[in-house]
Amino acid sequence: MRSVFTRSLVLLSIATPLLAQEAEAAAKPGLLSLQSGLMFWTLVVFVILFVGLSKFAFGPITKAVADREQALLDAIEAARKDREDAAALLEQHRKAIEAARNEAQRYIAEGRAQAEKMKAEMLEQTHAQQAELLERARRDIEAEKTKAIDELRREAIDLALAGASKVIEKNLDDVQNRKLVESYLSSIK
Repeated sequence: MRSVFTRSLVLLSIATPLLAQEAEAAAKPGLLSLQSGLMFWTLVVFVILFVGLSKFAFGPITKAVADREQALLDAIEAARKDREDAAALLEQHRKAIEAARNEAQRYIAEGRAQAEKMKAEMLEQTHAQQAELLERARRDIEAEKTKAIDELRREAIDLALAGASKVIEKNLDDVQNRKLVESYLSSIK
């Protein structure tokens, strides 16, 4: 039914201007003269076209415009949400970078403290080793000194005995003489 009505409208809209031209050609009025037949058919065609367009074209066009407007609003809302998400993600990354920077500073500080501690321990060990070496050297010197003194005593005893035997011209018993001189020298200390 619709297609028959639509075809009738199209034929009527095509035929109306042709009929108007035919009537105009017969009368040949002036350019500004009013022709009631032409005005009537023009109004009829306009009303039919307006009703047809409002039923078949204006609704879909209005719906398409409304859909397009809604799509734009949705796109704007999605862009706003994406921008907010990006800002939140950026802030999260900034916090993570700041946390990493703080942790790196902490590791550097701990490393410096550990290095200072190791340096102090090494200095303490070095001082302890140095003191131990010094003490060992003192003991060695003292032992060498004692050994040298003992050697000097033996030499002195041998010299004293040799000198005494020359003076007396008599060679006394060597073991008894040694004991006698050693006891004398021990009492001198």
